[in-house]
Amino acid sequence: MNYLWTFAAATLSFGITALLGKWVVPFLHRLNFGQTIRDVGPSWHRKKNGTPTMGGILFITGILVASAVCLFVYYGNQNGLRQSNLALWTKIVSGLLMACGFGLIGFFDDYIKVVKKRNLGLTVRQKLILQFLVAGAYLYTLDRFGAGSVTLVPFAGGVNLGIWYWILAFLGIVGMVNAVNFTDGIDGLNASVTFFASAAFMVIAGIFRLIPVGIVAAAAAGGCLGFLIWNFNPAKVFMGDTGSLFLGGLVCALGFDVNAPILILPIGIVYLCEILSVVLQVCYFKATHGKRLFKMSPIHHHFELCGWSEVKICFVFSAVTAFFGVIAILLAFYGF
Repeated sequence: MNYLWTFAAATLSFGITALLGKWVVPFLHRLNFGQTIRDVGPSWHRKKNGTPTMGGILFITGILVASAVCLFVYYGNQNGLRQSNLALWTKIVSGLLMACGFGLIGFFDDYIKVVKKRNLGLTVRQKLILQFLVAGAYLYTLDRFGAGSVTLVPFAGGVNLGIWYWILAFLGIVGMVNAVNFTDGIDGLNASVTFFASAAFMVIAGIFRLIPVGIVAAAAAGGCLGFLIWNFNPAKVFMGDTGSLFLGGLVCALGFDVNAPILILPIGIVYLCEILSVVLQVCYFKATHGKRLFKMSPIHHHFELCGWSEVKICFVFSAVTAFFGVIAILLAFYGF
């Protein structure tokens, strides 16, 4: 019966996100909160100029409400929080707050872009400082409430990394959040990929019998699916940095919630390829004095310029995420 709460969370999150779009999308239109398309992107993207952004508030609302309702009822049926659940509860709440913190950074960025009517928001330095502060606050909270530096590693069990655990976590969270942000470049891509990433964590939470984590992961999957009603090609609204940074924080939180953040690597393989394509493009461009490794980065734009449609890119990238998600699930099942 406990697993029914994951289904309830997914359904509630999907419904809230999908229904909110009926009011929020027209409201964003009336406010003229339209995205300004970058000149450096594919030329045909300019027809999307003016499409409302900040749509991430749809699934952020859906995920938070569904998680709160289902967790409250679940723990109520469990006769409240027992001591054994306190550490997990702290992880879940801290993870959701971290995702909201990243989403707030994205909101500030989107707001500046919209007000100034240009695709520039916070500077890179400002973003990174704020992101490191949010990541640091999250990790400090985990440490404060007893989360040690022992992490699960496939076929090795619990491994104590000591201080390196916190260093790698600190850098890894900020890196992954920005990787998820880079994945938001074409209609439906980020939401599609994150749907499968969240679904993988939902199954892993079930394997580890972490029902509350499964509830949050299911809410994330449902929210992404509900958002695709409005964001799938041709998009009626973009999630903006508000949504993509929130999703990045949430994916990281799910990895820490199951105490196996290393599983973020296979589950987030598409995110990693996106940010690595940018890094490689920049390094290769500088090393060769102007030559390009890809036609355009992030890598989804490379495939666009190779003739792939946005729908095909979403399908292939989602299939890759699903495949590596299955690998992560098998590692969780047999490796721990």
